[in-house]
Amino acid sequence: MTRVGTARRALKRPPARKRRRLIRLDNDERKAQLLAMGRAAFTQFSYDEVSIDELAKKAKISKGLFYYYFPTKRDLYIAGLKETAQELVNKLTGVKLQDTSPRERAMVGVEAYLEHVASQSQGFVALMRGGIGSDPEVSAVLEGVRLAIVDEFLRGAPISQFLKTRPLSRIAIRSWVGMVESASIEWLSSKDVTREAVRDMLVDSLFDMLARVLDPRDVDRLRPA
Repeated sequence: MTRVGTARRALKRPPARKRRRLIRLDNDERKAQLLAMGRAAFTQFSYDEVSIDELAKKAKISKGLFYYYFPTKRDLYIAGLKETAQELVNKLTGVKLQDTSPRERAMVGVEAYLEHVASQSQGFVALMRGGIGSDPEVSAVLEGVRLAIVDEFLRGAPISQFLKTRPLSRIAIRSWVGMVESASIEWLSSKDVTREAVRDMLVDSLFDMLARVLDPRDVDRLRPA
C-alpha cells in the first residue's frame, strides 16, 4: 500500500468522539443540585411543563439516577416547597429584637418578610399558590408556614403574654397572615406600590385587629409612642 493511499484513508476516518466528562458528586451534593434545579424549574414553568427527562439531561445523569433521589416529580416538587417554606420561616423567626415595642418588632418582622419574598419573587408565588391542585401535602407545607408565623407572635414576642389571654387573638393573627400572603402576591405583581407602603399598611392592620381582641387596658401598649 502506498503512502498516498494510507494518507487518504486516514483523512476519511471520522474524528474521534470526545468522551463526556461526568462530574461525580456525593449523595448529598447531588441531591442538593437536583433540588436546586427543580426549584428553579418550578418557578419558571407550571408543574405539568416541568420535565424530569430534561432535568436529568441538564444534570448529565440518567433518568434512573434522578429517580433514585426523587422517585416522582411530585416528590421533587414537595421537597422544593418545603425548602422554600423553611427559608421563609427562618427569615421571619430569625429576627430577634430586645427592648423594643410590639409595633417596632412587627415593623421589623414584616419588613424582613417582604424583603425575602421580593428576593424570591417567583418562588414565593409558586409556594403560596401551589401547583398540584388540592394536594394534601402541599396544603400541609403552606399551613406550616402560617402556623409558624402565628406561633412566633404567641410565643416569642413580648406581647405574647397578652395575646394568650384572649382566645380570639389566634384567630385574628391567623386571619392577618392570610392577608399578608394575599397582599404580598398582589404587591409582587404591582410595580406602583412601594415596599414601605405595604409594610405600614400590614402593620397598621395587625394592630387595629389586635386592639379589638385585647383587654382595653393593654391596648395602650400597642399604640405608637
